[in-house]
Amino acid sequence: MNLAAISLGALVLVIVVSCFSKLNVGVLSLVAAWIIGVYLGGMKLDTVLSGFPVSLFLTLAGMTLLFSQAQNNGTLDKIAHQAVRLCRGNSGMIPLLFFAAAATLASIGPGNIATTALLAPIAMSVAGRAGIPLFLMALMVGNGANAGSLSPFAPTGIIVSGLMNKNGLGGHEVQTYLYNLAAHAIVAFAGYFLFGGRRLFGQKYEGQADVIPEFDRSNWQTAAVILALILAVMLGKIPVGMGAFAGAIILALLKAADTNDAIKKMPWNVIVMVSGVTVLTALLEKTQGLELFTHLLAQVSTPRTVTGFIAFLTGLTSVYSSTSSVILPAFLPTVPGLAARLGGVDAMSIASSMNIGAHLVDVSPLSTIGALCIAAVPAGDQVRPLFNRLMAWGLSMTVVGALGCWLAFA
Repeated sequence: MNLAAISLGALVLVIVVSCFSKLNVGVLSLVAAWIIGVYLGGMKLDTVLSGFPVSLFLTLAGMTLLFSQAQNNGTLDKIAHQAVRLCRGNSGMIPLLFFAAAATLASIGPGNIATTALLAPIAMSVAGRAGIPLFLMALMVGNGANAGSLSPFAPTGIIVSGLMNKNGLGGHEVQTYLYNLAAHAIVAFAGYFLFGGRRLFGQKYEGQADVIPEFDRSNWQTAAVILALILAVMLGKIPVGMGAFAGAIILALLKAADTNDAIKKMPWNVIVMVSGVTVLTALLEKTQGLELFTHLLAQVSTPRTVTGFIAFLTGLTSVYSSTSSVILPAFLPTVPGLAARLGGVDAMSIASSMNIGAHLVDVSPLSTIGALCIAAVPAGDQVRPLFNRLMAWGLSMTVVGALGCWLAFA
């Protein structure tokens, strides 16, 4: 068996392990790359490790540090409470406003998982008091958070932008973000009205929200630093990761946030996963394994079907695996070669299909987003039906995503 097939087999193994094990596959990927590259491929270790995504690592570390500080000092929680204060009155409007709040909050930096963790407990509590089906609320919160996940300031958006830049697809950050936002808005609102949301507009919710916590000095300083970072990146074109590190230092000097505690709470498992899988993917390029992977994908696709097929494939594997840490780092590098082999296909259409297909399924209870929504439900008989409905929704999104991407991009 040649080195290309062995390295591709290692990537497939990593994807399978990520579906059925809690083992950090970033570490597994690093070990696999070391053994295959050094002992089977005769490479130097420095050559194997040259695939480590230094820029991506620093960007993820900087942004997650800054927003860990913002979460620890209560800034994000207070922003969430202020946003959902608008969700009083017409019961039918409440889930729609939660969608908007989740999409906005996820877009400015915390990302989809942190946003869901912040909003789901509030949303499920309000749903219970206002007589809103928990399934509809979970759809709106989960899809709202995922709608903002590919923002250039969100962790997943940073990962995707780094992967696309590396593979000659840079400069499309806003387009990628808006395509994903539109896809989630369409399926969320369609699901909301299809499964009973329209009837909620005849109900009135008079319940009073909990006391809204006031912003203190540290919260205002944190919000100002985040706003300054966004403006600096948009207008001054500064590197987002280094700007985030600078913001974290400013908050520490102002004693607005505890940096050491924030570092402990950073999602290191995700950062290690992304970095490790990227090293293995880089090795595939060196061993021609990526070319073999691209060839196999091209064998089962045509120029007319590739967008639907690739959306279905990434969606199906993403139901059981990590979208940002495993699936997209494995599939996005194949885009330029796949477009070249098939001919007549826009590379951005394939990349968009991968991004959208992989994300649409993430409200499944097997994904972190769906699991957080279920965890926010008070213990009782409602948990199992919600689990079943979200599972059915997640699996159905593999087909919906495939059809949608085929219609939109083919």
